[in-house]
Amino acid sequence: MSRFRAIWQASLNATKKALTWNVEDFMPPAERLIFNFNSKDELKKWHLYSDSEYGGLSSASLEIKDAGNGLKGVFSGNLSLDMSEDSKWNITRSGFSGMRSKKFDGFIDLDPYDTIAMKIKGDGRCYISTIYTENWVNSPGQMEDNSWQAFVFVPKDNWYIAKIPLARYLPTWRGNIIDSKMEMNPSRILGMSLSVNAGTGHVQGAKSGPGDFRLEIDWIKGLRTDQVYENCL
Repeated sequence: MSRFRAIWQASLNATKKALTWNVEDFMPPAERLIFNFNSKDELKKWHLYSDSEYGGLSSASLEIKDAGNGLKGVFSGNLSLDMSEDSKWNITRSGFSGMRSKKFDGFIDLDPYDTIAMKIKGDGRCYISTIYTENWVNSPGQMEDNSWQAFVFVPKDNWYIAKIPLARYLPTWRGNIIDSKMEMNPSRILGMSLSVNAGTGHVQGAKSGPGDFRLEIDWIKGLRTDQVYENCL
C-alpha cells in the first residue's frame, strides 16, 4: 500500500509541476530592437525628404560611417530658409529635413512596450521623433497614416540613450499637434522617422535657426521600463 501511495504521490507531483507556469515565461523580452545602424544594409530601410521637394534649399544625407567604436548612422545636412527663385510652390515654412523608414513588411507590434529608446549623439539641436500608425481614427476618406511626434534633445557631442515614453507622443497632422483625445495604437506601427527643422527650439538651450545639422544614431529600440535596463554605453 505504501508503494502505491508513493507512486500516486510522485504522479501527482509531476502533474502539479506540469501545470505550474511562470508568468515570466509568457512575458515579452524587456527590449525589442527596431533599427540597428551597424551595417550599410540599414540604408535600404530609409528614405530622405526635405523642403527641397517644394522649392526649398535644405539638404540631407544618411550614411553609415565608422565612428571609432563601430559603424553608426549619420543623419546630416543643411537647413536653409531660402527658396529657389523658380519654385512653383508657395510654402509657409521651409528649413526642414528628415529621414523616414520605409513601411514595415506588415506591422511592428510594440503593444508590450511603453518607451522608445535610441542611442544617439547630437549636435545641440532638438530633433523630432515620429511614429506612424495605421489609420484607424480618421474618416474613411482620409488615407494618410496617423502620426505621433515627440521632441528629442540630447547633450552635444556625447553618446546618450534617450528614452521617450509612448505616452509623450502627441497626435499631429502635417506637423501640427491635433487638439484631440486620440490614443495611439502601438500594436499597428507602420514606420518611424527622425527630422529637424530650423524653428525647433522648444527646449531651453537647444540650437535653432538655419545651418548645418548632424545626428549620429546607433540603434532604436522599444523598451518595457518595468524591467531593469542598464544604460551601458
